[in-house]
Amino acid sequence: MIGKLQGIVDYVGDGFVIIMAGPVGYKVFTPDYLTLKSTVTLWIETIVREDSIRLFGFSNLSGQNLFNQLTTVSGVGPKVALGIMSSIKTDTLMSAIATGDAKTIATAPGVGKKVAEKIIVELKNKMGGANFDFDGASAGDSALPDLLSALESLGYRRLDIIDMAQKLVSNNPGSDVAKLVPMALKEISSGK
Repeated sequence: MIGKLQGIVDYVGDGFVIIMAGPVGYKVFTPDYLTLKSTVTLWIETIVREDSIRLFGFSNLSGQNLFNQLTTVSGVGPKVALGIMSSIKTDTLMSAIATGDAKTIATAPGVGKKVAEKIIVELKNKMGGANFDFDGASAGDSALPDLLSALESLGYRRLDIIDMAQKLVSNNPGSDVAKLVPMALKEISSGK
């Protein structure tokens, strides 16, 4: 079983790379952005099925652990888990699970509302539940879902604003949505 792979990225495909480790090229599916001809080290998760053996690579152990947690959820196979991790940043995904934010998870390809809710139900306690910490904000911060809803009603896409919203809530503990929305709009306009 392959646990870790180091080599040179020889080819970059759609959701996978070919890594040359000596004279052997390994096809590795990864959510990480890797550049051609770069030297990489990936933690490998090997998935064996009746008709295939697939390698999934992650730049760190926390990414591999998150992938393994996602694949324990019924209805979430390796392909869907990889799609989730490719389209949603790890911190954003973990905070969405901790706060019960199914809308953010449902933005990933192949994930509907029911699967997103199932991910939250099955993983929330495994990731620390209400005590889960993501960059200083806890799941008890009810301002985050309200802020996201307010900004979405103004026409902003959740995936475009979630990182900024998390930082605002984290940096302004105890602030309500009425105070956070103008700050968010100022942040958005200065970012353009």
